[in-house]
Amino acid sequence: MKALVFPGQGSQFIGMGKELYDSRKDIKDLMESANEILGFDILSIMFNGVDEDLKKTEVTQPSIFIHSVAALKAVNGLGAEMVAGHSLGEFSALVANGVLSFDDGLKLVSERAKAMQAACDANPSSMAAILGLEDAKVEEICAQISGIVVPANYNCPGQLVISGETAAVEEACVKLKEAGAKRALLLPVNGAFHSPLMQPAQERLAAAIEQTKFRNATIPVYQNITTTAVTNPEEIKQNLIAQLTGPVKWTQSVQNMIKDGATNFIEVGPGKTLQGLIKKIDGSVDVASAI
Repeated sequence: MKALVFPGQGSQFIGMGKELYDSRKDIKDLMESANEILGFDILSIMFNGVDEDLKKTEVTQPSIFIHSVAALKAVNGLGAEMVAGHSLGEFSALVANGVLSFDDGLKLVSERAKAMQAACDANPSSMAAILGLEDAKVEEICAQISGIVVPANYNCPGQLVISGETAAVEEACVKLKEAGAKRALLLPVNGAFHSPLMQPAQERLAAAIEQTKFRNATIPVYQNITTTAVTNPEEIKQNLIAQLTGPVKWTQSVQNMIKDGATNFIEVGPGKTLQGLIKKIDGSVDVASAI
């Protein structure tokens, strides 16, 4: 069975989407509509901007979504039987399985990005990558820290990102190294994504989602929160909202997709990050880029 997977924040690069833009008129028209929807020229930043601008959350997230959906259009869906997305990528996955239109998906992604940035500005916080330690041990140590620090991204075995208040994240990094982590690296972000500190953003996103039309899924999406196949639009809505303050369970999602028959994973969007993670989760499956 074929699965499409869509990347999240961090996969952006200057020049992203330019070849797709130049390849076909229908893709060009789709991408140009993004400028009108967002109210600024995001394509000029994607194609010819500078890293500093592209790295801003309110630019990064829509840029990756636009690239991913343009790539999806370029390959006409590839006849996939299931989809998933890493964090932000879940919105691209929901375009792929017919739940969201491009326009509605982009509006939600933009609102999500603005809400997350506002939450970061209101309460500066941190994230850190923990390498070479079992998930259960990371969970145990985070639970012992005073202050807010939680597992945020279960990326693959031996790679977990934690998120929370800066002092709590720093204390957790020290204790995780003492417990045997090979590395505990603070990430260059000023916010605690997928933690309770995103509560204000969650409320703002929930309001936007309730105003958006969600259709029945043509194929299941394996969502970050549940890790299992979901097709019901009301469930999908609630899982998207819960994702902002809950962990991205990518390892478990991929494992469940494989258990349900996935043998071929195709990454749709910028970069190859997910392909690397999937091979670390299960080296027996095939991985490839859509374009």
